[in-house]
Amino acid sequence: MPELRKDPIVGRWVVVNVENPTLPEEFHLPPFQWRGDKDCPFCYNNEAMTPPEIEAISEQERAPNTPGWKVRVVPNKFPALRIEGDLDKQGIGLYDFSNGIGAHEVIIENPEHYKGLDQLSLEDVGYVLKAYRSRSLDLRKDRRFKYILIFKNVGVQAGASLEHGHSQLIALPMVPKNVKEEVKGAKKYYEFRERCIFCDIIAYELEAGERIVCENDDFLAFCPLSSRFSFEVWIIPKEHLDDYGTIGDVKLSNLAQILKEVIGRLHKVLGDHPYNYIIHTSPVNTDSHFSYHWHFEIMPKLTRVAGFEWGSGFYVVFTPPELAAKYLREVKLEESNS
Repeated sequence: MPELRKDPIVGRWVVVNVENPTLPEEFHLPPFQWRGDKDCPFCYNNEAMTPPEIEAISEQERAPNTPGWKVRVVPNKFPALRIEGDLDKQGIGLYDFSNGIGAHEVIIENPEHYKGLDQLSLEDVGYVLKAYRSRSLDLRKDRRFKYILIFKNVGVQAGASLEHGHSQLIALPMVPKNVKEEVKGAKKYYEFRERCIFCDIIAYELEAGERIVCENDDFLAFCPLSSRFSFEVWIIPKEHLDDYGTIGDVKLSNLAQILKEVIGRLHKVLGDHPYNYIIHTSPVNTDSHFSYHWHFEIMPKLTRVAGFEWGSGFYVVFTPPELAAKYLREVKLEESNS
């Protein structure tokens, strides 16, 4: 019989197939269709094909918009929101409107077309995470912005339009509904128990052990009890921190290590597969959210979200997180941190 599980943070239910779980080799994924690096705007020597860079990380002196970079941040050529103008909020009857003000940036993660995050050196993964931090801290100076959303799409099924490794950042003039629900759930739990719900989840998972994928001094990676997707993994700081932008360099290095390892384990178990990851962090330029706890959510796209999910708000998980974590924990990785 399937099992219903309730997310303790936002109250969402999921259906977990504990009776006849789907194994990694049973997911039928279309192979990645690499189009090649010809005329890729994110590759070396094609810097003129993107809008002028906002920021770049390099290990050598270089002129802007030239080769020699490690990570490059540029405006999205087709932005969802635009930074120029005023919000001009207004109500017409029961409807609310405002101008589409925001920022939409692309973080080009490395100059090599075919390298995924797990194939980069630890130092280079760290550069990507530093770019996330730098852009988050810079954009929050604009008081119009209330949330900095950082996310990554890999594969067409996960929404990627270019195969060269990149992430995106969208600064929003309001806090998204999903974020509000998490923040509200964390606050409600704190007011009731005077503890952080995420910290309690960490303590429980460390004691239980069965959903842990890996850990280091500063971070825990685990498959959540109420995962929405098969092989979903969260990476969460063990210390209570509400804002990704406040992460220090030592913790950032350990985050690079565990992120590279988790992506590598997923790749080893599932092969080339579409996935998204999102950094869940506190809103900015609003009230303090000390009861919140920032974290990464990595979500493989192994099955389609269809009518039942859209109609009910439930998710169907074909591989229990306990089994998914076991596969990810026990898979052998090649020794490499260079």
